Amino acid sequence: MGVRQAAERIDAATPPERDRAVDALRALAILGVVLGHWLVTALVVDGGTLHTASPLQHMPWLAPISWVFQTLAVFFLVGGHVATLAYTSARARGTTYPQWLRSRLARLFKPVAAVLALWTVTATALLLTGAPFGTVRTLVKLALSPLWFLLVFGVLTAATPLLRRLNPLWPLAVVLHVDLVRFGLGGPDWLGWVNLPAGWLVPYTLGAAWTRGELEGRRAGWLLLGGGAVVTAVLVGWAGYPASMVGVPGAAVSNLNPPTLAAVTFGLAQCGGALLLRDRLRSGMRRPTAWAAVALVNLSAMTIFLWHQTALMATTATGLAAGRLPGLHTVPDGLGWVAARPVWLPVFALVLAVCLVAFRSLEQGPRRTGGRASRVIHVHRRTEPAATKEVRGA
Repeated sequence: MGVRQAAERIDAATPPERDRAVDALRALAILGVVLGHWLVTALVVDGGTLHTASPLQHMPWLAPISWVFQTLAVFFLVGGHVATLAYTSARARGTTYPQWLRSRLARLFKPVAAVLALWTVTATALLLTGAPFGTVRTLVKLALSPLWFLLVFGVLTAATPLLRRLNPLWPLAVVLHVDLVRFGLGGPDWLGWVNLPAGWLVPYTLGAAWTRGELEGRRAGWLLLGGGAVVTAVLVGWAGYPASMVGVPGAAVSNLNPPTLAAVTFGLAQCGGALLLRDRLRSGMRRPTAWAAVALVNLSAMTIFLWHQTALMATTATGLAAGRLPGLHTVPDGLGWVAARPVWLPVFALVLAVCLVAFRSLEQGPRRTGGRASRVIHVHRRTEPAATKEVRGA
């Protein structure tokens, strides 16, 4: 009963005009990335050192898993929509651009300090105690890999005033020409890194188009979903792009690092699907328990994102004391690993919950005492226009 009552209080404290579908899409995007990493990232002991491996490397037919859980495009779609709404509202209130940007980047990067501090200490301790350099490098790279996303997102956020009216076709054209030169004309591989900002700029500016009211009808969603899916299928089936939408160890080309045209068109299809889901999500979020869960995920979105890889590694390292456990330390090269891996997901989630308890205050602020409203309720009682209010974490 306590949980239900808390959910009802959060629901009652939320302005009725708030677009809850935005928060639901953000939560789905974050959880999709987390589950995707947990399902396709393995740490394998090889000759005394740890290295990363992926079931997609040994079983390419599992590539559809990446189609479901590689949801970063949806996050950038929502991020562009929320940032442009917030900037417009800030201007209306007389808030200056430096004030607005400082506030947004503080919420985005404040939780990073704890991750950097912990892994600096951990890496130093491991090296001083004789851990192989290859193992330390693997762990640090995996732990800090989410930071590339935050850097790109931060740059796009800072450029929001310039991007509010940019047509998504412009960055899409950049991605197309970069891939044409890189793959079709034998251009240098480094040219692909131009697509790191350009590729994620496509869904971000789609979010701005959403703010402008250009994506309200279902027709836009169906065009993005159908067109993106068809073009992606052509690129994978006939142009030689990888089927996996995430990086695969040992693969000659990654669709994600840096983004390729196939990753961007796939992202367009995902954005179309997200737009089509809005009405159903708005309906589903009328249930207090569902809305409370979404609100809580949004409040800790950056903490979840930054610490989920650490949770995986902590579980893997602790489990070594019991030997090579299936689905955790074994090479992901067969159906046995695929069957065993889901068993570890609740353990990863439990360790991540511990990280949330330890570090949530960096994102949400300290817990309030003295009978004052909870952070969730406080956020939903903010006085700015409800259409521009956002749950912390984007």
